[in-house]
Amino acid sequence: MKKKAVVLPNKDDLLVDLTFHNVSTSLLTQFAEKIAKPYYSGNMNKALKDLIRKSIKEEEIFISHLKPVKV
Repeated sequence: MKKKAVVLPNKDDLLVDLTFHNVSTSLLTQFAEKIAKPYYSGNMNKALKDLIRKSIKEEEIFISHLKPVKV
């Protein structure tokens, strides 16, 4: 009997669904109107993914510019 090789996806291939709790309708509406609609053609999913990526990149840049403080 042949065993099938199991190919596990790497972490970049895994997709997850997110649920946000306690987000007000006004906050979500403002995000949709001021961010998603003009900059992402109204695509909320694309807007959130792009902003998450940008936040991570910005944090990496910030950390790379920190210099150790000598005491």
